Order: sequence, then C-alpha cells, then structure tokens
Amino acid sequence: MYSHSSESLIKQAREIQESELQRFYSRLVKLLQGKEFGHETIDSLQRLHLILSATKYTRTLPSELQKKLLSLLLSSSVEQLQVLSSAVLRETLPPSGQELNYNQDTSSPLNSHAAALLLSQTGSRSDLSSLCAQLLRSLDSRSSEGPAHSFTHTLPILNTVLTHSPECLTEDHVTLLNKKLVDWLRYASTQQGGRVSSGGFFTAPRSRQPGPIAELDGTVSGDFFTVLCVGQGFTDDQWMNVYSFSMLRHWLLTYHSVSNGNATADTANRLQLSLSLSHSHSHSNDDRMSEVDGSMVSMVSATSSSSRLLPPKERLREKAFQYCQRLIEQSDRKAHKRTDTDLQKACLVEAMCILDCVCVEDVSLVYRVFPCVKALYGRLSSDLSFARVLLPIAQFYLNHGEMAAVDCECVWKLVFSRFPAELFNDPFLAHELLRFLRLNLGSLQLRVPQYTQSFPNLLKFLAWDSPAAVDDFVDLLPSLVTAGTAIELLHTLLDLPCLSATLVLQLRSTYFPISEPGGRGLLSLEVFRSPTYRGLFLFLLRGEAGSGDTIDRLSTLHELLAEATDWPRVIQCAQTVPVLLHIYLNTVVTVADEKLLAQLILVLLERSSLLLKIPRYIKEIHRVFSCHLLRVCKLHPSLVVDQSHELLEFAGTTANVYSKEEMFTNVVWVLGEYLSVSCDSRCSVELITSCFEALEAVLFEVTSSAPPPGGAHPAPRVITSLMSALAKLASRSHDLIPRVSLFLSKLRTATRGKSVPWCSNEEDLVAIVTRGEELWSLLKAPSVAQSVLTPPPHVTTPQWHRDTNVAMPLRLRALTSLTHSH
Repeated sequence: MYSHSSESLIKQAREIQESELQRFYSRLVKLLQGKEFGHETIDSLQRLHLILSATKYTRTLPSELQKKLLSLLLSSSVEQLQVLSSAVLRETLPPSGQELNYNQDTSSPLNSHAAALLLSQTGSRSDLSSLCAQLLRSLDSRSSEGPAHSFTHTLPILNTVLTHSPECLTEDHVTLLNKKLVDWLRYASTQQGGRVSSGGFFTAPRSRQPGPIAELDGTVSGDFFTVLCVGQGFTDDQWMNVYSFSMLRHWLLTYHSVSNGNATADTANRLQLSLSLSHSHSHSNDDRMSEVDGSMVSMVSATSSSSRLLPPKERLREKAFQYCQRLIEQSDRKAHKRTDTDLQKACLVEAMCILDCVCVEDVSLVYRVFPCVKALYGRLSSDLSFARVLLPIAQFYLNHGEMAAVDCECVWKLVFSRFPAELFNDPFLAHELLRFLRLNLGSLQLRVPQYTQSFPNLLKFLAWDSPAAVDDFVDLLPSLVTAGTAIELLHTLLDLPCLSATLVLQLRSTYFPISEPGGRGLLSLEVFRSPTYRGLFLFLLRGEAGSGDTIDRLSTLHELLAEATDWPRVIQCAQTVPVLLHIYLNTVVTVADEKLLAQLILVLLERSSLLLKIPRYIKEIHRVFSCHLLRVCKLHPSLVVDQSHELLEFAGTTANVYSKEEMFTNVVWVLGEYLSVSCDSRCSVELITSCFEALEAVLFEVTSSAPPPGGAHPAPRVITSLMSALAKLASRSHDLIPRVSLFLSKLRTATRGKSVPWCSNEEDLVAIVTRGEELWSLLKAPSVAQSVLTPPPHVTTPQWHRDTNVAMPLRLRALTSLTHSH
C-alpha cells in the first residue's frame, strides 16, 4: 500500500485538468530550450512522468515537446536526464510518422536508453530491421566522439532482437558482426583500464600508468584478454570482449548453421585447412592481428596467417575455439576469491557449450577439441563440486564421442551413477541433469545402454523433490519402460514414498551421529542404522536395475517406515506416484507382449495389498490399478483365462469388498465379461462354474451379515456388479440359472418392507433390488439373457455407417451434402 502522501500525489496526477496540463507542457518546453538543465528541469520531468504513468490511458505529447525530449535523450551526457527522458517517452505514443526517425536531426550515436526506447516502440519487422541497421552503423563508425562505453549497450540489445526476430539482419550485417566479434574476442587490450578522476587536472593526484591485466591467481597475464582476466579497471574493448563472449553461443546457434546442401564440401575444405591450423596452434598466443582496424600489435604467427584465409564466419569459429581453449587453461589456476571460483565454473560451462556448437557446425574441429576436453574431464571428474561443469562435457561426449572413437563409459558411469546417488539433494544439478536427459532423449536411448538401467538412481531426484522434478519425469518415464525393465520399474514407482523416506533417513544419519541426541528419537533412524534391516534399505538405494524386481519383506519395510507417512517430503512424493503410474501403464501396453502383461496383472493384484500406509495414497493407487486393469483385459481378453486363478483368488476374498472396493468391482466385472468361449476358446464349463461358485460365496456372505466392526457398508456398486457377473456366467452355463434365480428371489423377499444390515441407505437398497428383478426376468428366457448380457461383437461395435447393404451410408452421404452445400 502507498503512504498517504504518495496517494495524494497520484490522485493529483490523475485529476489534472487539460488546460493546466497544456500550460505545464509549455513551461517544460521553455526549460528544455536552455543549454543548462538544473534541478527545476529534473523536477519537471519527474512530475511529467508521474502524470503520464498514473493513468491507464496513453497520452500523446505535443510535437515540439516530443522533439525536445528526443534531443535531450540523444545529446545529454547526464545519466539522470537520459533515464527521465526515456521513461517519459515510453509512457507516450510517438507522433505519426516519427516512430523510428528519432535520429534524423542528430548525428550523435545512440546511447543505451535511446536504443532501448527504440526497441520498445518497434511495431513491425521492418522497424526492427531499421533499428538493427542503425545499431550496426554505430558499431562500424570509427569516430571517437561520444561518451566512453558508448557501444557497450549494443550487443545486449542486438541479442534481444535476435531472440525474437533473427531474420532482421541481412547477410552484410551478419558478416560485419562476425568481424567485430572476432576483433573484440581476440584482440582486446591487454592493459588495465585507467580510473576516471573525480577532480580537475591540478587537483587530481598523479596516478601510475595502468599495468597489464592479471590472472585470477594474481600473476601477470601472458596471453590475450578474456572474461577470466582481472584488473583495477577495464577498457571499452575489454567490456565488449565480455559482452561478446556472453552472446557468442546464441549468435553461433542463430547464424552459423551449415546448410545440408553444401555441408560435405564445406567440411572437406575446412578439414584440410584445419590441419595446418592445428599444426601451428601452439603459436596462437602471439596472434594479435586486428580484424577491423588492421593494426599490428605483435608478431603475426602462422596461425594468424592461416586463419585470415578463412571467411568471417569460419574465422569467428576459429577464434571462438581459441578463446574457449584459453578459458579452460585459465580455469586451472587457483583463484583467491570464492566468487572467482564460481566464475571459473560458469565460464567452463559456457566454454564447453560453445565448443560443442562449433564442433557441430564444423566436424573437422572435433579432433582438435577432444584432447583438451578429455584432459579437462580427467582433471574434474573426481571432484563432484564441478558436477554442473561435467554435464556440458557429457553433452560433448554424447555428440562427438562416436566420431572421435572415444570410450564414453566412464562419463556415463559418472552421470548416471555418482551424480544421482551422491547429489540427489542438489536442486540445481537435478534441474540441469534432467534437462540434459530430456534434450537428448533419442540419442541416449540409441547410444547409452546405461540410461534405461539407471532408473533406480534417476528416480532419487523425484523422490527427494517431487514438485520440482515431476514435469521432467512425465517426459522421461516412457523412455525408461522396456520389456526388460517394466516389472522392476513398476515396483520402484510404487516404492517411491519409501525411497523418499529412506533418502531423508540417509541424510539424517549423516548429520546426526549415533551418540548425539540430535536424532530426536526417530525409531526409523535407528532401524536404518541397524544391520538387521540394512538390506531392505540398500535395495531401495540401489544404483541400477537388475538386482531383482522387489524384496520379499515389503510389509516389514512399511511397518518400519510407519512414522514417515506424515513427513511432508514423503506425502509430496506419494501425490506424484498416481500421475506417473498412469503414464507408465499407458506406455507398457505398447511395448509388452501377452506374457509380460500377464505378469503385470499379477503385480497389480499383489501390490494392491503392499503399499505404504498412507490412506489417500492407497486409494489413488487402487483407482489407477482398477482403471488400467480394465484396459489391459479389454485389449487382451485371453489374459482373463490365463490369470483366472489369481483373479478368482482376489475376487473370492471377502475382505477386498471393504478395503479395495473399486479394484474389487472391476475384477468382478472382468471375470463376468471375459470368461466366455467367445473371448477365449479355452474357457470351459468347469472354469465358469468355479468362478460362479467363488463369486456366489462372496455375495452370499456380504448380503447375509453386517460389515466388520468399524467398517463401512459395502457399496451398492459392489453388490450389483456381483449380481451381474453371476447372471452373465449363468447365461453361458444354463445349469447355473436356477441358483442365481433362487438367490435373486430370496433377495427380493428378504428386503421387502424391512431394513437389512448390509445396506443402510433405502435408495441404494431399492436400486439393488431393481437390478436383481431385471436380471431375474432376463434369466427366465436363457437365450434372450445370453444375447443381452453377452452380446456378439457386431452388436457391441456396430459399423452400420460402413455397411453398403443397408441404407445408413446413403442417408449419411445425403445429410453431408446438405450440410456442406452453399
């Protein structure tokens, strides 16, 4: 909320009258006509900005005032006046015809605020092209007029333009900027910039001549300037060096892709030339030839003479390669400050990404870059504090390792084994590693067999921080589902809450020694440390698949982790499992054969009773199981006959009526629907009779007694599904019809005019009795009952619109022609 005085000022700005506003405009024009601008001018500009920004309507300034503000923005050397004039112009509509003509009346170079204003008010692609041309003209001008650092804003603004509309630059513009980038990257001054004195000539103290730039370890730099060089001050071209490096990767990705048509010829030509460049690379430190100015700073080496034979695009690649190689060398120096160490890591990441871009564009550079990258990996791989640097190195190995015939197994062992196992609680690494996997999913599946086997390790990121990682695993999970990993992956997903609790215990066990009371008396922490149960936790913490689908003592593990069921991290993890299960089960039906799907059904039935005791979690898992059980059986009805024993065992357990209502209902429906000769010729009368007897016993037990103490009444849907399943089975084996009819008649008699202990709701009881009467009436005509309860496929999946022997296609075509006629 604003203070009272601020609200008063805003209210005055909003309620200003038009006549008063015009007088204010006139007074401000007079102030801007002078050569000196004092506090009154600054106060007036601030008031004008408040007036314009306090209302939601955009105003148009008088033309004369607009020109004065533009002139002030372009010509003033006072930063405050530039900021205020730019802020005012941003709040106004430019006069018609003046949108991009702000520099017609002045030859002054664009400052950062003027360029940003032009960018904000561009309305078309032609406007952007004009702005780019204007910025590049200012870069190409060699005049020394204007304030220091007058070009430092240009590259950030150009980078913004390239992000949104890369086609704004012409081929000549691209060539010019390639040359300028080479000049800034490779030939920046090696002397420190001088500090600007705040006093006059006589009052300023005598300062020493600026010395050479230094390395991060304090030694004098003996090579060209990079972003990892330090000094007391920096020159303009050194700042441009930093900006150039910052936008280099974006520039290469935008404008340096090789077209498919001439890629082979270009690669062959560059390969021949790169051999000479590689031979003379040891002399590259002496290369000081300026690309634009043409000034000779030191001796011209063989590398310089060879690289100057290249066109601007290829020359920039060569200089980018040299720059990144220099950064890799500088990163080996011991920095004095921790911030400088972090800067080294950040620069290594960017350097590796740039080298990868360069090698993708020019494959001949791969053989020159790989020795340097391999040495860097050998130096950093043992230190996990460089994990975020090692990911771009892994990207380089993935993209170019096959071409260079390099063994990448050690890299993938580090990425898929050590990183998730030891750094699962590092949120930045987790984000970058999962992003790396998503971006390279196709390549990893084809070239890296360790990827699909490492899902127990990768899922640790999800178990530790589920909200942050779930989006990534929505994309990654289908790629982890294979015929060899499907069953173990299903068990692992169901055990994710247990894994989450185990990771918490693992960290607490590290932070709180046994002798310290900081463990706060957690029973599960003592259990985690106990050798008796160590094997259970080690299985959850395994690094790769293949050691077994699951463990025998899951119920014991769930009891040991009972106190973890209300931990926030465990609850969050449990909430993500149903989402991933849907994705998993949708994928597995596309890769599995019937044998694997039969095994999958067994796991669903078994694990429905073996879940961590979180009530909402259990309910959601049962809902997912029941939904996909129906889908699998509908796709492969023969599975019901194959797994009839296990399905009957599940459906014949009365306790499942109360604890697994939805899943029990769907299992009963599957048995009644697909135990039929029309679905599988192996379905015998004996199998139908045994299924009928099992379901009959359950239905009789449920409807003849009250629910267990503390338990809820059975759902009406369970009762009706059991009655329907019995009727369906009886319609296929007519000897069973009398038994069903007898039960249904007894049910009608028992519920007539009185309540029953197994149903407390009168409306539900009426619905159950009505369904029973309908089934009883159907079974009086067995042939009709079979047609209604088990209709043939041509009835359940009609295709009348395709049958040429009926009138339906003709009518559809006539209706179509009528609705589409004009």
